[in-house]
Amino acid sequence: MNLMIQRGIFKRRRTHSKIPGGFFNFEEEGSNTRLYGFGHGDHLRLRDEFGNIWRGTAEKVSEESVRYTFRDANGRTITGVADSFGVVLRDGRGKTWRGFVE
Repeated sequence: MNLMIQRGIFKRRRTHSKIPGGFFNFEEEGSNTRLYGFGHGDHLRLRDEFGNIWRGTAEKVSEESVRYTFRDANGRTITGVADSFGVVLRDGRGKTWRGFVE
């Protein structure tokens, strides 16, 4: 039995992956409109104050930064980058959204 464990037959698998995600909270700088939601990796889901649902993905660019892309049903997009200081997103109209991921 010990030989099987040493060779890796009963090797433990990592349950938590390094895919970026968690709970998201963003605020638009000019109007204080909020986006909030949750998700990991390719399955992110945000909701704004007007009830619109934004679906998105997270792509790890380097060890310290992640690129986020969100789209709603009307075809609008919000993209941005997260680093150790926080998340900054921009939409198609040039509005800036700042927030964090817990």
